[in-house]
Amino acid sequence: MKAIKGLDIAQMGSHGLLLRTDTYVPAVLGATIRDLALEGVSDVVLAETTLLVRCDHAAAQQAVQHRLEEVIKSYDENPLRVDREPIEIPVRYDGEDLEFVAEACSLSEEEVIRRHLGTTYVAAFCGFAPGFAYLSGLDSSLKLPRRDTPRTRVPAGTVAIAATYSAVYPQESPGGWHLIGSTSTELWDVARQPPALIEPGRQVRFVRQ
Repeated sequence: MKAIKGLDIAQMGSHGLLLRTDTYVPAVLGATIRDLALEGVSDVVLAETTLLVRCDHAAAQQAVQHRLEEVIKSYDENPLRVDREPIEIPVRYDGEDLEFVAEACSLSEEEVIRRHLGTTYVAAFCGFAPGFAYLSGLDSSLKLPRRDTPRTRVPAGTVAIAATYSAVYPQESPGGWHLIGSTSTELWDVARQPPALIEPGRQVRFVRQ
């Protein structure tokens, strides 16, 4: 595994490259790699602290790795960012856990709302369900562990927080996050291209409805 100024790149089999970092934001780096449309790259898959670059064929792996090394070095002194306008999601703060979150964080409900609204989030990665984006940037005063007992049913459009993230449930599903609001914005639509409203690396702002 080769260290490149705070970021490691490892070959994964004959068609992949795994980037692991604690310094760079994988979501924004992933968006940058996608925007470059590098020849030989078939997909970019993000997780919380890793990024998998899939190559079209074995012969592309070495060339893609070399190009990625150049890209990473060019960002050495400058923070990565996504230049597209943030997606705005209107929220009704009617979640059944809002009172609990306020008490647990020693804040008023209005202060919880203000702090949740006061951040521009970045979709760190997607997972759990199609269109479910883990939005990093939650105010540290709202950091809470997930519920001890997950709910068996969380409605689609529910706005929630857990750990250092906020999220919107794209479909009805089980869930262990704290529910603070709801939105009518559709997060996942198979007729849309791409189906997910929020892709990794995209900025998001919540606005009060």
